[in-house]
Amino acid sequence: MKNNHSKSEAILSSAAQIIRKEGVARLTLEAVAKHAGVSKGGLLYHFSSKDDLIKAMVTKLMVSFDTGVQARIEADNIETGRSSRAYVEDTFDYLNSDQDVSPGLLAAIATNPELLTIIQQSFAKWQNQIENDGIDPVKATIIRLASDGLWLSDLFGLAPIDENLQKKVKEELISMTRGI
Repeated sequence: MKNNHSKSEAILSSAAQIIRKEGVARLTLEAVAKHAGVSKGGLLYHFSSKDDLIKAMVTKLMVSFDTGVQARIEADNIETGRSSRAYVEDTFDYLNSDQDVSPGLLAAIATNPELLTIIQQSFAKWQNQIENDGIDPVKATIIRLASDGLWLSDLFGLAPIDENLQKKVKEELISMTRGI
């Protein structure tokens, strides 16, 4: 069973790498199978279609992010603003990690916009949490949108900010969750 899990992970990682390096148009089951070192039949054992593969990439990203946010909320002893802080912290941790599932979002948008439903549901949940976070809902929304903007800027390579400025932006967003 563990081997099946690692094969699935290798396939998802290969799909993400193809999207990052070659673009969504080059994402084919054949290319992913070759990159992952499995047969096309082996890939189809784990993911029955290209949409299934992309859906798994998007789901993995949303579950991973949600798990991180929820763990941070539970660990934060200061109730006011903790959902917003968790969102900022997890977003910035994600920016500075070697995660490679964000390209699944690009693939979802480009190939099957219906897959965006998974993303929309997750973001609606997070937005609801931060609006009911004990701080001004407008401020909480600005904090989330700034975090999202940094993530999307990084994803698309849009004028990435240097590490020092990124750290200062994070500190300012966190201070906004504390009413500072």
